[in-house]
Amino acid sequence: MDGPTATHSIPHLGRQATDRGLRRRWRCRGREPQSTSGNLLDAVLASRGLTNPGDVERFCNPSLSSLHDPSLIPDLDRAAARILDAAKAREPIVIYGDYDVDGTTGSAILVRMLALLEPEAQVSTYIPHRIHEGYGLHTEAIERLAADGVRVVISVDCGITAVAPALTARDAGLDLIITDHHNPPAELSELPDAYAVVHPRRPDSQYPFGGLCGAGAAYKLAWRLATLHAGSDRVPPASRELLLELLGLAALGTVADVVPLIEENRAIVHAGLRRLKFSPFPGVRALVEASGLAGEAIAAEDVGFKLGPRLNAAGRMGHAREALELLISEDTARSRELATLLTRQNDERRALEQRLTADALELAEKSGMTGPDCRAVVLSAPGWHTGVLGIVCSRLVDRLSRPVLLMSQDGDLCAGSGRSIEGFNLHRALESCTDHLDGFGGHDMAAGLRVHTDRFEAFREAFIATANELIRAEDLVRPLDYDCATSLASLTARAVEETSRLAPHGAGNPAVRVRLDGLTLDDSPKSFGKHGDHAGLYVRDASGGRPVRLVGWGWAKDTRHLRRGDPLDAIVEPRLNIWNGQRRIEPNLLDLRLHR
Repeated sequence: MDGPTATHSIPHLGRQATDRGLRRRWRCRGREPQSTSGNLLDAVLASRGLTNPGDVERFCNPSLSSLHDPSLIPDLDRAAARILDAAKAREPIVIYGDYDVDGTTGSAILVRMLALLEPEAQVSTYIPHRIHEGYGLHTEAIERLAADGVRVVISVDCGITAVAPALTARDAGLDLIITDHHNPPAELSELPDAYAVVHPRRPDSQYPFGGLCGAGAAYKLAWRLATLHAGSDRVPPASRELLLELLGLAALGTVADVVPLIEENRAIVHAGLRRLKFSPFPGVRALVEASGLAGEAIAAEDVGFKLGPRLNAAGRMGHAREALELLISEDTARSRELATLLTRQNDERRALEQRLTADALELAEKSGMTGPDCRAVVLSAPGWHTGVLGIVCSRLVDRLSRPVLLMSQDGDLCAGSGRSIEGFNLHRALESCTDHLDGFGGHDMAAGLRVHTDRFEAFREAFIATANELIRAEDLVRPLDYDCATSLASLTARAVEETSRLAPHGAGNPAVRVRLDGLTLDDSPKSFGKHGDHAGLYVRDASGGRPVRLVGWGWAKDTRHLRRGDPLDAIVEPRLNIWNGQRRIEPNLLDLRLHR
């Protein structure tokens, strides 16, 4: 069922009409878009396949007892034993992390655990420069570390395809321990020849949950380091307390890396977000304060929009080692200095991102990549800042509803990022174009890649041909999923509060969305905000009662032609507005359909 009956002419309203020129496909998450006038929470749970009382209880009350034994991950015990031996023997250890939030938080987890277990251990860190070195383990870096006398290198959030660097490490007598979560090779024989390869989705893995991020895998390794060091599953109080506090770092990485917030990830984030508010780590406290979250309960969306972008800004606009330094710092003054720096870099990143998004969108349109006959955007230009290209890709995917690859041309090499749409496996598509690529890595929805300039056109043609073959015309219209249809009368304060039990929200567990049919506009929309960009729409439905205000962020231009009495259907996120002790239902407007 997609919208009202076909007897109506239903123009589409909203930002998509002006920015994207696309009509959203309304799609119920459940098998049937049943209306509900009963318990809203039950209807939402049912739409997500949660009807068994036991499953509902586990989902609504996530517990750390649901976390799986780390030793079930292949090679994890071998890795933990080697790391502890090296730490006790004072062998130089380097934690080699990726430059994003997942990599820096995962690296900080291991640094802090080793500092507790073996305070005299020789542990240092290495974060590759996003622009000058690029993603992943690098042969040159391994050679330098080996020459400096390093004996053990532990990768975090990278390395699962690092075949050449692993051989370099082996030949140099350096024990390389890889911890990663990105797409592994299909065959065990294709894994890097490292001392240990810790990955929950290795071809031979029997680990019950494959959705861990890099920080999640690092947390499992830190957990096993603690139990192995203690010689028992019952660790000393200091180790236990640290493991609880490290959940905050794991939660940051899990939310920021947009892995599904289900099963283990849900338990990690649910417990970890609560730890961030009162973290004993000076850097985390400084980050929270700089983000304007001091004294507040921290939600997953705060990680996505405030904490995560600041940590990522270091790698995008400077060097991610500053983000890692913040997370492991014990100096309050230095932590505040770093948090201020990251906030400034994030402001710079935001301004640059807006400029590049406009430039890339204009180039895509001029290149004929925005129509139905070209189902992917592949662009390269000199001078594009590679540090923000991933975000710009996401913006264009949101606008154009097709995979986007953006690269910066620097001499004879183009390097950049890609983002995909639902149903199109980006990693697999790049694999089909390997003859044209200098290198790539990532997963189904995101990737980094390099291609020689003289091969760029051939690569672009090959990739677009793959996209045109696999992506249907209807896939170019972005779906808007909702949980169930309901009435305004069902959106009571109690019902909306009950749905908060589904938090934390994110990938795999989106915010609750409901469909409201048969609305009537009670008055013309009222704009608000500093620049009048937002709209408030008072609506009624057949259930009677007082009108309800729908809050349309950024909807002022697209609703200004609406008039009192207009018949509407809408998809909204139920929200409860508490102001001066008064509680009012004010759903966030996501999309509208107008009956004429």
